[in-house]
Amino acid sequence: MAGDPERPGERPGERPGDRQGSRQVERLRISDESREASSDRVADEEPLEIQLAGTPIAVVMRTPGHDLELVTGFLLTEGMVSDPDEIESVRHCRELEDEDAEDNTVRAVLRPGVPIDLERLRRNLFASSSCGVCGKASIESALRTAAPLEDPARFPAELLYALPDRLREAQPVFDDTGGLHAAALFDAEGRLLVAREDVGRHNAVDKIVGWAARCGRRPLAGHVLMVSGRVSFEVVQKALAARIPLVAAVSAPTSLAVSLAEASGIAIAAFLRGRSLSAYGRRDRIVPGA
Repeated sequence: MAGDPERPGERPGERPGDRQGSRQVERLRISDESREASSDRVADEEPLEIQLAGTPIAVVMRTPGHDLELVTGFLLTEGMVSDPDEIESVRHCRELEDEDAEDNTVRAVLRPGVPIDLERLRRNLFASSSCGVCGKASIESALRTAAPLEDPARFPAELLYALPDRLREAQPVFDDTGGLHAAALFDAEGRLLVAREDVGRHNAVDKIVGWAARCGRRPLAGHVLMVSGRVSFEVVQKALAARIPLVAAVSAPTSLAVSLAEASGIAIAAFLRGRSLSAYGRRDRIVPGA
């Protein structure tokens, strides 16, 4: 697809007192002893409308920044396209129509001849965001979109133990606010390739996948996706779509995430703290130390 990865800090139209991913607000600190007026930084959250073929297909709440990566990753991980080359362009509407417009709409255009069923896409997005959807049906739907992995990759536990600190060092907005999730992509040697922060854990993952697509790095065989919180079904589903064989996290997996990992050949390294972890799914991908 056309387009380069967005540069860190690239965000037109910032307000005074803003910086990438956070915003300055007024606060009143109250305790039994005092009341003190001051300012604080909070995580930025705004809606982003995603358009495909000029039609709105989703609105996501996200932290502004790296929007084009987010939309590219969203199209891939939600199964709207199977390959980045099917995407002709991803642009902010303010660049296309009105430079004074709000910077909260991104329009994706597919290449001529790429089929698109907008009604099916709307149904799929509604189902994926609805409560009470059958877990078995959700897994079957994910596996129809992306087949189970045949990646032979194995990862030493020793390599995984170092990842939380490397992710934590790549979270500057969390340092400001304490209010953002993060996701990071590591190669087979444990080198940090990219990290992204967002109010939504799934958005941070989409930004990672979108970055890889816009860099021409897909598929992501032999890589590790790490998230800062728990591992949900949606995180594993997006890793499967990106062909990532291992998902790591400092917190717990959900039951449906484990079920999908088992069915799709993905390993989950959860509760990754200090020199210990708990392995789920394709557990043989994680090789214990001697």
